[in-house]
Amino acid sequence: MEHTTDKFTLDELCALTETPKRTVRYYIQIGLLDKPIGETKAAYYQTSHLDNLIRIRKFTQSGISLERIREILSGEDLPAPIRPRGAGTIEVWSHLVVADGVELQIEASRAGLSPEQVRKFFRGAMSLFEQIRQEKK
Repeated sequence: MEHTTDKFTLDELCALTETPKRTVRYYIQIGLLDKPIGETKAAYYQTSHLDNLIRIRKFTQSGISLERIREILSGEDLPAPIRPRGAGTIEVWSHLVVADGVELQIEASRAGLSPEQVRKFFRGAMSLFEQIRQEKK
């Protein structure tokens, strides 16, 4: 679909972004997307609407909540992208046996922790477990 202007009907906007009309109206209703210019059937959308709708679509496809998307669009920092998990996904987990029957598992990159932070967490967990065991005696 080729456009010679920066004005789009709702149908054109939906076709360009592969977004249902109902979803576009909902985004407008909750304030995620600006209202169109004009009223009724003469209303039109501009390139800014198109750009924002494309951004919203990318975020939702990444699993980001609409509330978080609202924060991002208002200028807050972008979150780390959510990695899809499924068959064939490779993850490296750190596994700590605290005691018989007590284990901790962490996938550091998903938790947003550096290797040093994981070590510190594990040391703290071991220390806390030992304190709790001492209180029991």
